[in-house]
Amino acid sequence: MRYGYWLPVFGGWLRNVEDENMEASWGYASRLARRSEEIGFDLTLIAELNLNDIKGPEAPSLDAWSTAAALAAVTKRLELMVAVRPTFHLPALLAKQAANIDHISRGRLSLNVVSSWWADEARQYGVPFEQHDDRYARTAEWLEVLDGVWSQDNYSFTGKYYRVEETILQPKPASRPRPTIYAGGESPAAKELIAARCDAYLMHGDPPAKIREKIADLSARRERRGLPQMKFGVAGYVILRDTEKEARAELARITDVKQSAAGYRNYQQWLAGTQLEQSVSLEDYSVSNRGLRSGLVGTAEQVAARIAQFEAAGVDLLLLQFSPQLEEMERFADAVIRRHASFAAAV
Repeated sequence: MRYGYWLPVFGGWLRNVEDENMEASWGYASRLARRSEEIGFDLTLIAELNLNDIKGPEAPSLDAWSTAAALAAVTKRLELMVAVRPTFHLPALLAKQAANIDHISRGRLSLNVVSSWWADEARQYGVPFEQHDDRYARTAEWLEVLDGVWSQDNYSFTGKYYRVEETILQPKPASRPRPTIYAGGESPAAKELIAARCDAYLMHGDPPAKIREKIADLSARRERRGLPQMKFGVAGYVILRDTEKEARAELARITDVKQSAAGYRNYQQWLAGTQLEQSVSLEDYSVSNRGLRSGLVGTAEQVAARIAQFEAAGVDLLLLQFSPQLEEMERFADAVIRRHASFAAAV
């Protein structure tokens, strides 16, 4: 199992807790990233939103791409998975930026391709906001251009959304055959696109049995195309305590839902702008990406057992959230990552 985490570019993950002691700043992000690779984490996901999805649109949030470039220079082994939304970036220009960051990091860049969902953000930043399936059609072309300029010179493409002529991009990315392309989505359009064009599938939090079904579905779609097996990642929010009672008390604290919280209105826009396989509860609203559904709440033994279930279901990567991030990641690394590694080595 690989252990990743969401970089707290929004200053936290809890919509009902105003101050999580993890400010949205370069100082905190860089300190966290450098420490994370020392204690056993493999990857950080840097989300891309120009407005703050968690604490409310008026709250600060970090830019994903400039943050990724800076982290590439100050980290040594951490994979930098940067979210990118095709509606906000022309593909050939983004390919050039990404290739440069990949060289700065010595081949540690990957992309998480996200089809935009936030109408207000698009309006504020002057970006077109299309209907759900149209966004995925755009993303399909975007990925074709991205891969084309990464792999060829004098590359040309003409489609409905994009046109490039005789594009030369040098240097090509350091990663071979290309930086890993991750994507997530639960609609039929998303799954077909991901199976055809991406290398890895990212899922919102769900129990291991549900995740096993999703992995089987994407694997079958992939196999029908004669393509190699994908990698699979799952989001999760971790509450690790010495006793189950203490963990449940923390769970109750963070899910004390307040619909007047600053992030509630844009949460409703997310529900309206996406297509999910299942209903979403107000408890899901409390923590982003349905992280609590993964069930990573309890003692170290309980959390490690749950991780083993995900591993058995076919999960390669956990994308975790914590609050406060640095302190809880230290606890998790000591109680779960190192202990699990020692146990595996002994077996």
